[in-house]
Amino acid sequence: MKLLIIRHGDPDYEKDTLTAKGEREAQLLADRISRLDVRDYYCSPLGRAQKTASYTLERTGRSAVTCDWLREFDTVSVRDPETAGSHLAWDLLPAMWTNVREFYDKDEWVNVPMMKAENMADAVKNVTDQLDSVISEHGYIRHGNYYIAEKPNDDTIVFFCHFGVSCVLTGHLLGISPVVLWHGAIALPTSVTTLCTEERRKGAAYFRMSSFGDISHLYAGGEEPSFSGRFCEMFSNTEERHD
Repeated sequence: MKLLIIRHGDPDYEKDTLTAKGEREAQLLADRISRLDVRDYYCSPLGRAQKTASYTLERTGRSAVTCDWLREFDTVSVRDPETAGSHLAWDLLPAMWTNVREFYDKDEWVNVPMMKAENMADAVKNVTDQLDSVISEHGYIRHGNYYIAEKPNDDTIVFFCHFGVSCVLTGHLLGISPVVLWHGAIALPTSVTTLCTEERRKGAAYFRMSSFGDISHLYAGGEEPSFSGRFCEMFSNTEERHD
């Protein structure tokens, strides 16, 4: 089975939809995804993800299952113990998290006091349990850190969602702390992350990631990638996002 985790197009966060650039990106994405034999589509309820998905769904005459658990992982904010400032869990400054060993651990990061105070473990479990439920409906049952292939298949499943939650999903499948993915990787707007099962022994499957944040459809269409989600490459780059 193949999972495609897709981030929405360049966002207009104020209106929860896409910018004109985001609409162009979503159209190029539709050129790519509409050519695939997709078993099922799932989508976040938020407007920017719904709008992104609409181009592919209209092109294919399909519909998507709207899943509340695919909404952006921004309902839980954490408090910086030094400044008392509030931060999204996936938007911490390097000096705040890199010297905390537990943040690199796939199980222990939720027990760091700033995360534990906001019941982060419960928020993550809600997302990952729902993901495993969908995967089980498609024939693969979670067993520890891998999946039992009860009904092996080569179906393609597509999720239209957001960067923050996509790292929670990917981290769960690969056994990686999402804190590392949140801060050490970036899935730009309309990028596609692909994970495929490998069943090297009958009945035991593990997901392998073949691409993270692929935006080849944008380059193919001559569309410059959006900067949304990134921060300044150098502090002196005042035209790029700092905060």
